[in-house]
Amino acid sequence: MSGPARITALAVALAGMVLSMSGCSKLQARDQLNKGVDAYKSARYEEAIGHFQKATQLDPNLPMAKTYLATALAQNVVPGLDTPENLQTAQQSISIFQEVLDKDPKDVNSLKQVAGIYFSIKKYPEAKEWQKRVLAVDPKDPEAAYTIGVIDWTLAHVNALKELVPAGINDDGEGNVKAPKKVLQTLKDENAGLVEEGLQYLNQAVANRANYDDAMQYLNLIYRRKADVDYADPAAVKEDVASAKEWTTKAMGTRKANEEKKNKGPGGITLDSSGNLK
Repeated sequence: MSGPARITALAVALAGMVLSMSGCSKLQARDQLNKGVDAYKSARYEEAIGHFQKATQLDPNLPMAKTYLATALAQNVVPGLDTPENLQTAQQSISIFQEVLDKDPKDVNSLKQVAGIYFSIKKYPEAKEWQKRVLAVDPKDPEAAYTIGVIDWTLAHVNALKELVPAGINDDGEGNVKAPKKVLQTLKDENAGLVEEGLQYLNQAVANRANYDDAMQYLNLIYRRKADVDYADPAAVKEDVASAKEWTTKAMGTRKANEEKKNKGPGGITLDSSGNLK
């Protein structure tokens, strides 16, 4: 065989070896992915993370591998814990979701996951920003709108306690008319925007899910914060409190109806409290 022919034959052989090795890596990556899914389903998140990491190393282009890895990492984020380790896990998960979003900016699952992680570690402004990104892709997503409303109420409630407690006032949820006017004006300045936005998004959540009892309950809560904001108008305060009570009643009735519906089986068959047919 001539020199050029031998070189050509060697190149073909090497190419075949590369393809074979590549194919082998892809099969190993899928095996790791499947093992990771099994571990994840059994709540063995650390093990799942290891498998997903190996899958992405073996085949960086394997569909869903990065999403699964980021999701498993997110499960290891402890809500409310601000230790360096927990925050590092949160940021690692967020970074991988962002890699997924670099390829598909409209991946709603990744957008929701990032928003949820920020909420878990109490980075509320970031959580709101990402929930609004969800709504930019899916304007009728009720959970995204609900979460924004919850965050607004949470921040407003923190502000209320920060101002009322030092003044020796127990929050009565009905406008706190006994609080000094200076305190109430501060609350108005701090909470007016939060209350307005919270009402907007919670109403949006209920509009897009008519039986959203949790959103109704937060409408009750946000109206009680609105009563503080409207302190200078007694009629408005009275109306706010009435609206709060109305939403409480709606929430209770809707929750009861939801529970009854959930306990009904197909064809009118019902379940008892233990989940047995009757």
